[in-house]
Amino acid sequence: MRLGVLDVGSNTVHLLVVDAHPGARPLPAHSHKEELRLAQLLDDKGAIGIDGVDRLVRVIQDALQAAEDKGVEEVLPFATSAVREAVNADEVLARVKAETGVELQVLAGDDEARLTFLAARRWFGWSAGKLLVLDIGGGSLEIAYGMDEEPDAAVSLPLGAGRLTAGWLPGDPPDPDDIRALRRHARAEIARTVGEFTRFGAPDHVVATSKTFRQLARIAGAARSAEGLYVQRELKRESLEAWVPRLAGMTEAERAELPGVSEGRASQLLAGALVAEGAMDLFGVETLEICPWALREGVILRKLDHMNP
Repeated sequence: MRLGVLDVGSNTVHLLVVDAHPGARPLPAHSHKEELRLAQLLDDKGAIGIDGVDRLVRVIQDALQAAEDKGVEEVLPFATSAVREAVNADEVLARVKAETGVELQVLAGDDEARLTFLAARRWFGWSAGKLLVLDIGGGSLEIAYGMDEEPDAAVSLPLGAGRLTAGWLPGDPPDPDDIRALRRHARAEIARTVGEFTRFGAPDHVVATSKTFRQLARIAGAARSAEGLYVQRELKRESLEAWVPRLAGMTEAERAELPGVSEGRASQLLAGALVAEGAMDLFGVETLEICPWALREGVILRKLDHMNP
């Protein structure tokens, strides 16, 4: 059957269309996404304003039309941290349902981590052993660890690249004092959770998902996306540590000129790099591998697991 997963994230609204059935690998058929940056549309009280909700409704309507055009039989809609943490989330969800018919499932942070972990486990298989999975989104950082398909530990921290850029790095390029303050903040947040994971022992394989990690790996020398999903891509902490001060001295426009960095994400790259560097350092990770599958694939796989063969 043809499924569509509609991901209302902190940066984009992304419809991923796949051909799938139980027991088989989902095959991507179409991708439709629009940049919305919901995390940056919150007002001083933490609410998504009327203009933001108007844009969200329009973007979802466009995604539904794309799903219909591509013959999608069922759409699996969900929202992550930007909607989850908005003080007017109930009103936003009600309006989306009234005007589009879509009932968004708001995922809890640890559910994001668990579904992303499931996707990584299925991608790498049992031979990867104990996995540590890191994911930096626009609004949050997810960390999960385990041997099976259900992680032994999973947390979500408010350390998304978009959120931190908006709240901590207003300059272009950012002020060095602001960068140091963000570095301290991110590492303190991550350090509080390290003990929850290290008590299970060292992982056999560390992997990362999300556009932030893909872009960081690309600027550090990993293969281009055009070379395909099955090319191994790694990010070494040593390389990342060398890039952080370089990114700190660049303007947004200069970062957008780097290989693999999109114009829309260039402003967030430094904040994402600081979080990635902190996580790799505090968890003692020297090298991690980029996983092509992430939260959207996890949602699809969970849906397929609950379908009759």
